[in-house]
Amino acid sequence: MRNESSPISRNFIESVLVLLLLLALIMALVDTLRIFLGVFTFAIIFYVSFSAPYEGLVRLVKRRKLAAVLYSLILIVIVALPFVYVVTALGRHVKDLMHLATEVKENGLPPLPPNVSNWPLIGESIASFWQNLQLNPKETLMGYEHQLQVVLHHLLTGGAGVIGAAVQVMLGIIISAFMLVAGDRVLQPVKVTLQHLLGRRDGLTLMEATGHAIKGVSIGVMGTAFIATVISWIGFAIAGLHFKILLAALVFFLVLIQVGPLIVWLPLVIWAALEGHSGTAIFLGIYGALVLAADAVLKPVLIAKSGGKLPFLVLFTGVVGGLAAWGFTGMFKGAIIMAVFYTVFTSWLEKKALPGSRQGEKTVPAV
Repeated sequence: MRNESSPISRNFIESVLVLLLLLALIMALVDTLRIFLGVFTFAIIFYVSFSAPYEGLVRLVKRRKLAAVLYSLILIVIVALPFVYVVTALGRHVKDLMHLATEVKENGLPPLPPNVSNWPLIGESIASFWQNLQLNPKETLMGYEHQLQVVLHHLLTGGAGVIGAAVQVMLGIIISAFMLVAGDRVLQPVKVTLQHLLGRRDGLTLMEATGHAIKGVSIGVMGTAFIATVISWIGFAIAGLHFKILLAALVFFLVLIQVGPLIVWLPLVIWAALEGHSGTAIFLGIYGALVLAADAVLKPVLIAKSGGKLPFLVLFTGVVGGLAAWGFTGMFKGAIIMAVFYTVFTSWLEKKALPGSRQGEKTVPAV
């Protein structure tokens, strides 16, 4: 009896050890690739969004690798141009800011432009605060130390985040170019694995559902960025601003990396108000609020509507929940998790209902 149970126990222990080793390997793999999740997310977005234009470019130049090089260069220029423009613009004004800081330290704060006090709702409050700041700067700022520290922290971390996102976007473009050259071969290992684990029918169904979820998120993110860019460009043109195309391209980049268009619109409103263009400032404020609302509303709607056969509520819940839980990459995580759960659950229900329905058909007497 002891001899019979010993091999079984040994096999069980070996199986558990193999599973633990596999689990440790998977956890180590996740930790290793964690830093690249953002890059892979952008790569998937570009791969799904530009697969059709890329195939058209292949037909035009007759070579897949050459088309991938052209695709990468065009997208990197489009993404990098507004970012480089902003960095160089900030660099040009560094000396001005240093000179202003020296003057404030020696002579105190300069007076506000006289038209600021005439701003509706907030003009008098700003003028009063500025006057107190000129007379008693330490006492005036004493109650706002925590808020100023928070704002400074957000500015520093936000600036670093934008730079990091720009690098991730460019790396994502390069990786998506390799994926486009490979074509359907990129997904072949995933397809074989799912078919081996779940069977041919369920594996293909799960693969299709995951593909719909990824496609929905990609189209939603890219579509929202494109719509926000067009709407912003129209607003810039109506307001008569210079560098409309560069500002619109910057909006596209910021919406794509999920920072939002507020960083573009708010400085424009402040600039117009300080220059004394009250009407332009009010228009930019209202129009910018509409762009922000469109960015917030359109993204989940477009994502959910582009999900193919997946129900709207399933994909919408996954996108919003994933975004709240994990940030930008969470949109994909949440959508894929909900798509996989919904597909597996409905497949299980179908399998449970199928034998009963067949039995019911057999027991019905022929008329």
